[in-house]
Amino acid sequence: MDLAKSHRQLSNRAHNSALGGRRINQGNAMRDNSEMDLMLRGYGLTTAKILYHYPDHPHLLQSFVWQDYDIAPQFPVLIRFIEFWKTKLDGPLHSVTYTHHKLIAPNEWRKVDGEFLVH
Repeated sequence: MDLAKSHRQLSNRAHNSALGGRRINQGNAMRDNSEMDLMLRGYGLTTAKILYHYPDHPHLLQSFVWQDYDIAPQFPVLIRFIEFWKTKLDGPLHSVTYTHHKLIAPNEWRKVDGEFLVH
């Protein structure tokens, strides 16, 4: 299998996994949530750079960038994605580095009752 095809398959399988997207676990039920709803509930944007070994060429490393809303410091969404990678994908992980930024907090949101237009 050539390197480009191998990388495409890994990227597509990781991207299309049920663990990505805007889904959060609430008990046993998974619910879709808007970005604003997630941000108001304390979620922030987590970006992870994943280095992995090509399955057919283990001496070569490839990078994969993953991004989703998650809660620091537990990072349940990122951990589920890494577990998915380990169990379902062929490219063994080399390393994962991540950053997290909380975009909005509930105290930064306020209700506005009116609007004034100034020309």
